[in-house]
Amino acid sequence: MSAGVVRTVKDLVVTVQFDEDSPAIGEIIMVDSPGKTALLVSSLEHNGVATCLNVRSDRTIQKGMAVSRTGKGIEIPVGATTIGRVFDALGGPLDGQPPMDPAQTPVKDILKLPQRGTSFTAAKPDILETGVKVIDFFTPFVKGRKMGIIGGAGVGKTVLTMELIHNVAKGGTGLSFFAGIGERIREGHELYETLQENDLLKNTCMFFGQMNENPVQRALVGVAAVASAEYFRDEESKDILFFADNMYRYVQARNELATILAQIPNEGGYEPTIFSDIKVLQDRLSSNEKGSITAVQTIYVPADDLSDPAVQMIQHELDGIIVLSRKVAEQGIRPAVDLTRTTSSLLTPEIVGEQHYSLSVKAQNLLQKYESLKSIIAIIGENELSPADRSDFAKAKELIQFFSQHMFVTTALNGVPGEYSTRQQTLDGVEKIVGK
Repeated sequence: MSAGVVRTVKDLVVTVQFDEDSPAIGEIIMVDSPGKTALLVSSLEHNGVATCLNVRSDRTIQKGMAVSRTGKGIEIPVGATTIGRVFDALGGPLDGQPPMDPAQTPVKDILKLPQRGTSFTAAKPDILETGVKVIDFFTPFVKGRKMGIIGGAGVGKTVLTMELIHNVAKGGTGLSFFAGIGERIREGHELYETLQENDLLKNTCMFFGQMNENPVQRALVGVAAVASAEYFRDEESKDILFFADNMYRYVQARNELATILAQIPNEGGYEPTIFSDIKVLQDRLSSNEKGSITAVQTIYVPADDLSDPAVQMIQHELDGIIVLSRKVAEQGIRPAVDLTRTTSSLLTPEIVGEQHYSLSVKAQNLLQKYESLKSIIAIIGENELSPADRSDFAKAKELIQFFSQHMFVTTALNGVPGEYSTRQQTLDGVEKIVGK
């Protein structure tokens, strides 16, 4: 392969001059430096200059060093031997175990989009039970669809995700993938240990690009995890459960890259390609005639502002959203779900059945009435309400308490055993309250 020469080095951005045979965008090129640095080609100019990203933050590159092409993109190991393992964005092991044997492990280019299959809709919606009452009732998980857990800092997004992984993976149906994007390293350790203790690693593959990594790796780790999930869906006809924590950090990492590449931000202050970046990633989390990908994504809300353009953009790609609220968390209710703002387009009689649908309508009416009565009660007191209003207010309070639930993944912290509620038990519990 023909060689280029390093022209400039500015933090993670390296420009390389190729006089002929320029590389392709998305190709990995190697610098002949002491660290044998891998660069990812980000863009090309007509005069043979390639703008590249220093994937591993290697500081041994200097101007004038020779660069060679590889003809390959970022290739990660895929297949059966990767299950139970933990990888970084480039497919390197993070679990202390040896790297995968390239001779025996298939690889996949993470940036290469899969062939468009025929659009696929399951004949009968397949509801996945999570055992978490508030989710099974208000935002039922349907195989092959996307759900979002939205909330500010410290309201329990990661704990709820860990609980879902614990409960759903325990059923042993399909494979679970987890992408840790820009979150705390401690949370990654805790999740790994929880899965190990509960013997759930054998059905799980994990990718981490936590907040200690550079923005290149944080922007790529979600893509790497999706590429691996696609392989199992397309080549091995598996049904995949895909967990991403946190999708907003993906946007943040892309923002940081846009800044160091001196791109002009859009009106919302985000990178210019935010909409297409989110759309491409979300479109890859899809199902086809071979298998399905059911995605659960957490979305951090900056300053608790649900109208943030990035949060809104991600939300539009989802079938249902679970909104976690600081006000609810302050009342000691866990999971701290805001029941009136949590919505799902899948809550229809055709998908969940008549009983579930009519109960959800009654429950939402009670909760909406509860919110409007709260301000009246603050002024005149509960005793001044009409008997009907007082009864509805009491039912709504009982409902809110009913949806509070102890988690399995917090048992080690608070000593309180976790609770699992089947979907039918949840429906029976709600019926008992609203039917009074």
